[in-house]
Amino acid sequence: QVQLVESGGGEVQSGGSLRLSCAASGNIFTIYNMGWFRQAPGKQRELVAAIGSGGSTNYADSVKGRFTISRDNAKNTMYLQMNSLKPEDTTVYYCNAGLITSDDYEANDYWGQGTQVTVST
Repeated sequence: QVQLVESGGGEVQSGGSLRLSCAASGNIFTIYNMGWFRQAPGKQRELVAAIGSGGSTNYADSVKGRFTISRDNAKNTMYLQMNSLKPEDTTVYYCNAGLITSDDYEANDYWGQGTQVTVST
């Protein structure tokens, strides 16, 4: 079994900061890609930021310069530092990991349960 557990969401005023964490656990052989997605009610889930196993990163245009994604491979944990938050960043954020499990060496995508981020004016 593999679990992704997000933490760090909450409510902050416009211009403030939050740091999200995503910890992966279970029968993990290796994690290749990890990413943060968000989904507003009635809208499609969208990529916020992604990071490869070697540290290469990719960001949505809407968060470039404000958000920073990072990972600690030794801890199977990913982070999203969110600065200069705006009300339009308000939504549920989901952690995603592409990984290979250690029991069957199969590659699959896994998702966390989501964490709410609310930015007030």
